[in-house]
Amino acid sequence: METKDIILELRTKKGLSQDELAEKVFVTRQAVSRWENGETTPNTETLKLLSKLFDVSINTLLGSPQKLICQCCGMPLEDSNTSREKDGFFNEEYCKWCYADGEYMYHNMDDLIEVCVQNMANEHFSSEQAREYMKDMLPKLNYWKEYKYLGGAETFEEFKQKLIEEINALGVEGMPRLDKLNALVGGYINLGYRLPNGKIVKFLDDNATYLGNQLECEFGGDRCFGIAANMDFLLVCTYEENGENPELVIYKKR
Repeated sequence: METKDIILELRTKKGLSQDELAEKVFVTRQAVSRWENGETTPNTETLKLLSKLFDVSINTLLGSPQKLICQCCGMPLEDSNTSREKDGFFNEEYCKWCYADGEYMYHNMDDLIEVCVQNMANEHFSSEQAREYMKDMLPKLNYWKEYKYLGGAETFEEFKQKLIEEINALGVEGMPRLDKLNALVGGYINLGYRLPNGKIVKFLDDNATYLGNQLECEFGGDRCFGIAANMDFLLVCTYEENGENPELVIYKKR
């Protein structure tokens, strides 16, 4: 169906006149008439309002020109499983399991893979086949592909190993040897550090993906080491449970 037919059908199902629809999305009745005659299409902001009003995605309003998939797990997206923002608007980048109530549900690629493998494996597709498929596919999705330009999974693993070597070479007292880095979303690990002048600063981008891990201090106690790194820097910090009372140990440009 074309956009003009979809809007007409949705308006009719909702029992709205052209005037009533126009009022709800802040346009004139003539604008609605032109949409339904195929003379024009709503602009981006109006499409968002129509999407929320009719409880369908913008992709649906436009006649489903794209085959959308979740940019975190790769699941094909339909209106029934597409995520929403806290204000009720659709977020057509993710499924409702990977992004819910304005929060990303997965901050570790390995964790997501294990969840997906449990749902994908069957008598025709083994757990190991599913795991290898996900390991190859996930780094290509927007949520994880901070390092897509590295040239594939093999090169990506080489890059991670190089970072591990550089982090271990820092010789941070009390920090165990690092042997693994996971893909982590900035918003999950972007702690605020207090400067001597009392100002709180953050070093990461909430929307970027980094490589990192958490390690227990060799001296015991309730503090852990947190590691974050990318192409440009290495960061080591310590903190208490749930990221409380963070202290920056090292921030080093690569």
